[in-house]
Amino acid sequence: MSDSEAAAEAKRILDANFRTEQPVRHFPTSFRDDTELPAYGTTPPVHQDDRRIVPAWAAGIAVASIGVGAGVTGIGCGAWLVLQGLASVTLTGVLMVTLPFAGLAMAATAIGGAISRARSAVTKNVYEGPVTHKTEIYNNTTTRGMFFARTRNDVR
Repeated sequence: MSDSEAAAEAKRILDANFRTEQPVRHFPTSFRDDTELPAYGTTPPVHQDDRRIVPAWAAGIAVASIGVGAGVTGIGCGAWLVLQGLASVTLTGVLMVTLPFAGLAMAATAIGGAISRARSAVTKNVYEGPVTHKTEIYNNTTTRGMFFARTRNDVR
């Protein structure tokens, strides 16, 4: 191949692979309805294709998560307002707010103590019958297995 032919082939390859203009698309990217609208009244219904990107269940979950997020945000704002109000109160106000909780804790402690004392009633067990006192210990130990060994102790 001569130098002029090689240069022409190289120019053709570079133009084909590294061209800067965008290729022409031969398919429509949108649809425009050019039918005439009536001069007055409502327009006639037009069929619209259903081309959803996500399934209906995913859209439902997304809507539910937005609702939960909004609800949690409302609860957080309410807690912030309550805590801002509690941060600006005096010692007497704080004691008055905590007084019902202290009363409930004291009542729970008293009820728990009463139940505990009622459950531990004094019983005197009297055992009647012969008592046998054995001092001999019979020990029989058996070990089986190598890696996963099992030991059995029989004490009588």
